[in-house]
Amino acid sequence: MLPEPDPALCRELADDLRDAGYTAEALREAWGDAADDAIARGLRAPADRALGARDDAIAVLGRLFMLGMPQAEASVSLALPRTGVDGLARLGLVEAADGDVGPLAVVRPQSYADASASDGGSQWWIASDLDEAALGGPLPEDHVLGVGGASLTLAALQLPTPARRGLDIGAGCGIQALRARRSVDHVVATDISPRALAFTRLNALLNRVDGIEVRLGSLFEPVAGERFDRVVSNPPFVITPRVADVPAYEYRDGGMEGDDVVGAFVRGVGDHLEPGGIAQLLGNWETRAGEPGLQRVRAWVEASAVPLDAWVVERESLDPLSYAELWVRDGGTLPGTAGFSRLIDAWLDDFIAREVTEVGFGYLLLRRPAAGEPTLRRFESLHQALPGEGLGAHLAEALAAHDRLAVLDDHALAASVLAVAPDVTEARHHIPGQEDPTVIELRQGGGFGRALGVDPGLAALVGACDGDLPVGVLIDAIAELLEADAAALRADLLPRVRELTFTGFLRFA
Repeated sequence: MLPEPDPALCRELADDLRDAGYTAEALREAWGDAADDAIARGLRAPADRALGARDDAIAVLGRLFMLGMPQAEASVSLALPRTGVDGLARLGLVEAADGDVGPLAVVRPQSYADASASDGGSQWWIASDLDEAALGGPLPEDHVLGVGGASLTLAALQLPTPARRGLDIGAGCGIQALRARRSVDHVVATDISPRALAFTRLNALLNRVDGIEVRLGSLFEPVAGERFDRVVSNPPFVITPRVADVPAYEYRDGGMEGDDVVGAFVRGVGDHLEPGGIAQLLGNWETRAGEPGLQRVRAWVEASAVPLDAWVVERESLDPLSYAELWVRDGGTLPGTAGFSRLIDAWLDDFIAREVTEVGFGYLLLRRPAAGEPTLRRFESLHQALPGEGLGAHLAEALAAHDRLAVLDDHALAASVLAVAPDVTEARHHIPGQEDPTVIELRQGGGFGRALGVDPGLAALVGACDGDLPVGVLIDAIAELLEADAAALRADLLPRVRELTFTGFLRFA
């Protein structure tokens, strides 16, 4: 168990790290792009080799806190003059013996995009447990995970709009609570792991972020009877066999069968949302006995005691074997090592018992309507690479567009003035020698990077939406050009205009 972090020591360590220039960019420059990418795959030798005999602060801290390699006590003292080795030991980050300092945790500089920052970005230092490369074997079951791809995805998905009270369920190292505090006044961070909550406290102090309160417990138990404006969770959603000799890692295993932990969250979160409150989480869902995973998620939403708006996006799906291999490897058990085949068999037996043929992964956004019944129920599969940052802002804009569209009938929508979003491009494909295109495609440069095939009428309307004339006037003009019936063209185009406005191709002027 980590000791209770000393706020003064955390401030000293932050000052030392800042003065040392301990940033993600500095480390990547020190050992090169290829070695930096290799670290994410559990390979630390290329980075160590690239540093060579360097003994400056970046090299010493990079080896100690990123690669998990012991360093000379004198070198660490020089790199962190305020904190010193004794201060690091009092924080539970290292142990010293015989002139060497051995790491007990990772302290990773983590850059992230932030539209509110003057340069569009910022950085945290995130402490977490040593990984399997540093440990030299499988992870312990109480391992506290650092910042991974899923963590960064959820952090990027968080809405940037202001809120008063927030809840982070399954806080882990605390990255979601830190991200939430940039727009939420006070955040309650919960976890079943006292060790995880200790890291959350440490990371809040290390990054000088106040307003984060930690509570021990599972799911909604620590906040019984309370409501929040914003809830975020990267829950322990990994589907794990409930049999002996299969490691139950606290950071990824919620202790329930199959995808039940995500189902329990969806069914229960409405009771803890204020009217207008929004919950965002990542999750897995099973396709069982022919019932598609997204249909199961829809059933969870409909089973909520509190009616909820829902927008669920499936980003990928895996067959049972691929899923099993992914998570057996994630725990540090590799092909060819003892127990790998046994663990794979346990996963496959578990899936067969529930007739699981596929496991989906994706994002869920749930909202308690401020008044009336839900108006948003959207369940979609988007199995393509995302174009980049800004998903949180995109989601916020889509919700705002949905709410505005929900109160507009077709007459009011036709009277609205729209403009094409600046990230939208059009591509036309022609058969050589033919004047008219065979395919017209609209592409989004941001958001979810959607690509849509459109017909000439819709392409003409999108191209004409420049924030000047109402949609209805434009449709009438296009009908005249195409020699089409104006009323029929309105009936055809207006539903698609709603979709394009929600998904961000068009915006209200």
